[in-house]
Amino acid sequence: MMMMGREGGGHVVPVDPGTVVGGLKKKGAGARSWLLMDASGLETVLDVDKYEIMHRVQIHARDLRIIDPLLSYPSAILGRERAIVLNLEHIKAIITSEEVLLRDPSDDNVTPVVEELRRRLKPMNANREDQREEKDSNVQHDIETTDEDESPFEFRALEVALEAICSYLAARTLELETAVYPALDMLTSKISSRNLDRVRKLKSQMTRLTARVQKVGTYI
Repeated sequence: MMMMGREGGGHVVPVDPGTVVGGLKKKGAGARSWLLMDASGLETVLDVDKYEIMHRVQIHARDLRIIDPLLSYPSAILGRERAIVLNLEHIKAIITSEEVLLRDPSDDNVTPVVEELRRRLKPMNANREDQREEKDSNVQHDIETTDEDESPFEFRALEVALEAICSYLAARTLELETAVYPALDMLTSKISSRNLDRVRKLKSQMTRLTARVQKVGTYI
């Protein structure tokens, strides 16, 4: 695997996959970590500057800016010659044909994505070995194992990201619906300034959430 140089003062730290999510300390706004997951199953934490990232995946500064957590950019999926740049709410990533670079992997909303990427991007040879062991331990079963997903690496990684953001927005929608229906019932039973104000606030939240969902939906 190609490792980056140290011109920009960054450093590359190989990590144990079992410690990435739980053991990575959250950093301040000035320091940005990336989790690199490659097609061989190797996971690496990169503490590097933006120039090293741009050089590694061959994208422009303007593409990197849209996934800067400190800047406010709408959701977008950008296809570049050698990479796919993802800005989907809290999921900010760069996908190439050989690796995924995920920004701020210790963020509470990002850790489920890390875990799913780890499961779904498991190397093909490991998947085959697991299937062989499972088949040997369940000889009595005649059910054939389903064909593994042999889609290109970047497509599988993109699928994980899209499923993750859809699940996240679906959960936010369910939370809002849980609050909306009781509020409407209260307003129906008693019209008051307090109940009206509560419904207005929930309506505003629903409008903003709908806009977020529609924005993501344009890229699916």
